[in-house]
Amino acid sequence: MRRYGVIFDMDGVLVDSYQAHFRSWRRLAERHGLTMTEEQFAATFGRTTREIIRALWGAAVRDEEIGAWDDEKEALYRRIIQQDFPEMDGAGELLCALHEAGFVLGVGSSGPAENVAVVRECLSAGHLLSACVNGSEVTRGKPHPEVFRKVAGKLGIPPQRCAVVEDAPAGVEAARRAGMVAVAVTGTAAGQTLARRAHLVVDSLRELSPQILAELIEAHAGR
Repeated sequence: MRRYGVIFDMDGVLVDSYQAHFRSWRRLAERHGLTMTEEQFAATFGRTTREIIRALWGAAVRDEEIGAWDDEKEALYRRIIQQDFPEMDGAGELLCALHEAGFVLGVGSSGPAENVAVVRECLSAGHLLSACVNGSEVTRGKPHPEVFRKVAGKLGIPPQRCAVVEDAPAGVEAARRAGMVAVAVTGTAAGQTLARRAHLVVDSLRELSPQILAELIEAHAGR
């Protein structure tokens, strides 16, 4: 089999972190006398924490405070998620199947290095992830393709030989802009929304296999 790369987003793909993130955002907002609605949260899911703080609360937060707010929010998230780690259904099995088939695997996340490390450690097959890029390693968040291009570079696989598994429209768009196959998992966003740009939309990681991903990559690379 030719060498292929599969790059996973972390939140909403490998770990069912939606509620943990929402709860941590709500706690942060309450601590500072602000609010975060679920509608606001869903609309910004997939962007970096600092981008979200600026977008929603820019008038209430001084520029020099954003870093501290970012650290506070992510510490709250890690505390919540480590209490009962919510691995996404089928994640471990898919990682093992891809690894056994010769794929190289990575993570491209907007989250901080500490979050990626926690998830990699807690995942049942996290040791199979050869390369990870986190939000501190990029200058522009999704939908900019920087994060996925950097993962591909670490994996040593050309972008056209990579597939990205994402759950957010911004991530799907980033995968397309990176020149990669974009596979979307429903949950954070509806299938109809994701299908506008994704090459394939599934409802579960259990619908994916090495053969399906290899065929998608070959079809994409041959265009």
